[in-house]
Amino acid sequence: MSTLTVSPRTAAHPRVALAIVVTCQLMIGLDSTIVTIALPEIQQDIGFSPTGLSWVMNAYLLAFGGLLLLGGRAGDILGRRRVFTAGVVVFTLGSLLGGLATAEWGLLAARAVQGVGAAIAAPSILALIATTFTEGAARNRAISVYSAVTGAGGAIGLILGGVLTDAASWRWVFFVNVPIGMAVVVLAPRFIARPVTHPGRFDLAGAATVTGGMVSLVYALITAADSGWREALPGLAAALVLLGAFVAVETRARQPIMPLRLLADRARSAAYLIELLLAAGMFGFFFFMTQFVQWVLHMDPLAAGFAFLPMAVTQFSVVRVVPRLLPRFGARRIVLAGVTVSLAGMAWLTQVSADTGYLGGLFGPMVLLGLGGGLSFMPLNATILTGVAPQESGAASGLAQTTVWAGGALGSAALVTVYGSAVRHGPLVHGIAVAFGGGAVFAALALVTAALALRPPRPAS
Repeated sequence: MSTLTVSPRTAAHPRVALAIVVTCQLMIGLDSTIVTIALPEIQQDIGFSPTGLSWVMNAYLLAFGGLLLLGGRAGDILGRRRVFTAGVVVFTLGSLLGGLATAEWGLLAARAVQGVGAAIAAPSILALIATTFTEGAARNRAISVYSAVTGAGGAIGLILGGVLTDAASWRWVFFVNVPIGMAVVVLAPRFIARPVTHPGRFDLAGAATVTGGMVSLVYALITAADSGWREALPGLAAALVLLGAFVAVETRARQPIMPLRLLADRARSAAYLIELLLAAGMFGFFFFMTQFVQWVLHMDPLAAGFAFLPMAVTQFSVVRVVPRLLPRFGARRIVLAGVTVSLAGMAWLTQVSADTGYLGGLFGPMVLLGLGGGLSFMPLNATILTGVAPQESGAASGLAQTTVWAGGALGSAALVTVYGSAVRHGPLVHGIAVAFGGGAVFAALALVTAALALRPPRPAS
């Protein structure tokens, strides 16, 4: 159990503290999809070219993915509540600038600022849960709420994006973050306990190599999705060199930005890998399902957003039950069940065609994917945090965020490539079905990993 400096107000209101941090997580999670629905209006209003429009998403991904590990370590050293609050301030400022943007460069700069703020704040969210709630039932319940918000955030973003774009304008997909962010900044010092800081030095060499490596990796994956894997080879080579250098630096650093001993436990490493694989399939699912409901079923943005409601509702409902199941069945059995259900949902989606209707062909898979995500992510996050020393909880949670983000970027690039190859030899719907097949492959790999390697982590020494 970590030592906390707890104020009476904070001790009396742990649920308020949890609500504050998961609200920030929801705000960050929404951003991965809420802007997607608004892209056509953004292009028409500001005048983006088709190639330039993709950078409305890519500018955010580059900054977010490249700085996550640095943000996690900064929380461990400088204080998680302080770093969390600073990240929310930066993210809120970026959102305000995005809503006010009138030129391409202004919107892209605002998206990069949002990514920086998200990378600073996000790793401290799970770390604050770890240090606010003691290991066991209380922490599991808190992690279940966090996991539900993380898993359903993409679906909720599509719904909210459709509502705001249809009812107001695309600018409100950015402006909606401003009052939420301001409320989080005001309430965080009042209700979130300030954990004991662990003074140390920043691992500058590690920070430089991992940031450069992650930026190179995400740029390569973005390039692969847009132009093909051949064009992505220079970025992949740079990422390989820089991330290899990062591992070499971390083995020698006295205070590494990412302690490699976090990966020494087989169960924790397996949990990270499973999260990466599930995210790879789910990000691809959101991307292609959004296209299917709009292009094939001809739904408007508002209806397309609400099409994902069954998935979000199912995931929120299931995750409330998982903390009660965890002591009885253990993380491994629950994750195996969740990944199996997710695999079934992805496999079902491979049958989509031009004649597929929403109720007959999409509703069932969405319920299965919501059920699978609700069962899987909470036990995986609990496994990642079990036995982690307090001074390394920020690094552990930062790595968890990084694996989800990297999995999403990898999955999107891989499935777009599969889709592009398929549509060259068949209709658009065939390409989407083949892409869902690729998502099923990621789920199958996650299932194999869970079956072979997921065991309870060893207690911390």
